[in-house]
Amino acid sequence: MHRALTARLFIAVDPPPAVSEQLAAWARTAAREMSRRSGAPPRVLDAELLHVTLCFLGNRSTEEIDPIAERLAECKAPTGELSLGAPLWLPPRHPRALAVELHDEQGRLTSLQRSVLTACGDPGERQTISARRQPARPTEHRHFRPHITVVRMRSGSAPRERALPPTPALSFVPGELVLYRSWLSPQGASYEAVATYPIG
Repeated sequence: MHRALTARLFIAVDPPPAVSEQLAAWARTAAREMSRRSGAPPRVLDAELLHVTLCFLGNRSTEEIDPIAERLAECKAPTGELSLGAPLWLPPRHPRALAVELHDEQGRLTSLQRSVLTACGDPGERQTISARRQPARPTEHRHFRPHITVVRMRSGSAPRERALPPTPALSFVPGELVLYRSWLSPQGASYEAVATYPIG
């Protein structure tokens, strides 16, 4: 019996390149400060990897990619303006990542995230797609806290003193909803956009 091919999938919106570049520059400054305090150099994510995850689907059969993409086509509500907030250590007690929080003042990104969860997580809503091809339920149902991860580090390597330079005063309006496939390697993850839908 042949083993089914799988893909590591997540759904996100992206900041525009100019915002990503400035955020990556801030992350490099923050990483230098972190390294000076802890002696453990963290890994700064390249600007083109920065995104706002709405739903992490985990490993799914490649046969599910098209059905998931079809359902995402219905989740195209505009998000409104998002602004960068303070640095965010994740998880708070034993961080393995440094992120920047996002302020969703109008709540539209949160509404979009809920619609994405509904589209990808409730197979009972659509009887026209066979059970074999139904997108599986997302792996997370925790409270949605919008953020952009900019630095990753080994567990236990975060500095005790966690004050960092102020984040850039930037805002943006996401233009696309993206279904990404994540490829893992010893050098870190890379992402392939397999479906995009305008939401602006």
